[in-house]
Amino acid sequence: MASNNKSIAFAAASLLLASQAALAQEQVVKIGITGPLSGANAFAGKDNENGVRLALEELNAKKVSVGGKTIKFELKSEDDQGDPKAGVAVAQKLVDAGVHFVLGPYNSGVAIPASRIYNDAGAIMSTVGTNPKVTQSGYKGVFRIVASDTQLGGSMAGYAAKQLKLKTIGVIDDRTAFGQGIAAEFVKQAKASGITVAGHEFTTDKASDFAAILTKLKSKNIDAIFFGGYAPQGAPMARQMRQLGLNVKLLGGDTLCSPEMAKLGGDAVGDNVLCAQGGAILDKQADGPGFQTRYKARFKQAPDVYAAAFYDQTMFMVQSMKAANSLDPSVVAAAMRASSYKGVVGTYAYDANGNMKQSAVTIYTFKNGAPFALATN
Repeated sequence: MASNNKSIAFAAASLLLASQAALAQEQVVKIGITGPLSGANAFAGKDNENGVRLALEELNAKKVSVGGKTIKFELKSEDDQGDPKAGVAVAQKLVDAGVHFVLGPYNSGVAIPASRIYNDAGAIMSTVGTNPKVTQSGYKGVFRIVASDTQLGGSMAGYAAKQLKLKTIGVIDDRTAFGQGIAAEFVKQAKASGITVAGHEFTTDKASDFAAILTKLKSKNIDAIFFGGYAPQGAPMARQMRQLGLNVKLLGGDTLCSPEMAKLGGDAVGDNVLCAQGGAILDKQADGPGFQTRYKARFKQAPDVYAAAFYDQTMFMVQSMKAANSLDPSVVAAAMRASSYKGVVGTYAYDANGNMKQSAVTIYTFKNGAPFALATN
């Protein structure tokens, strides 16, 4: 009996030692995600988070190894409310918690001040904030994972001039860093393309009544309106344009290229709405349909605008960790700038400022309540 007890004790001790050895060979790496998880743009924040979550779940299933240790990725998600002040507080919270790799923010107005917090902590920040100022501070850990306002606004202006043959356009922006940035780039490129900008009106990212500014623009006999702002304002704007008999195109950037636009706008959002989104057409990419299938199986809904970009950038960061055999964010950032990654929605390669060297821009309209791709350039 004593011998049997000794055998059991020895087996238990061996199991414990083996377990401790396995744990010693495993390292937890925290990956942060920040975006609006509450408020009008929560749909976008959750979609971005889902893209990162899917990537990390797939990576954990594969047992990624860096520096001789198996990495276990943990997601740390924070709600920045799409607000600059909250975004800075969230950034500080993440770096204080030892998070060195952050996906987000979604909003340019949040990304610009938050980038300083991440830079000072030596962390990597990968954002879809499109305002050119996001990458103008020279921070080595900042990456813009989509086209900038310069590319989005320019593409929309070029399409308006060449394909739509528009002559006179009114502009509205919501005074956010994103809205101002993309409106300014659109105006610059529209004028260069021979389009007359008949008026530039302003609103906010909390507004819901646009009757006064729409009536003012209607009096100028415009062919279209370009709106620098988000879907929760763009959708009621489309409804009110119809109510006022302002039957012209509503143009915008990537933030209008969302199923949420059609959901909120109903039958007022159709081929009258056009938007420019960074990235190629997901359906036409080799891995696009597979990603959509896996995303839908996991989250019971289709991916929105930037889930695939957040997924891709997460995979690129981890590829760079493995290539550099390091978890030091400065080493990983350098490896990312020195290489490229073919993702679900395109190839990611960055210039010295952290901008995409090349980023396709796709023009969408809406059909049957969903974004419908028209052209990619």
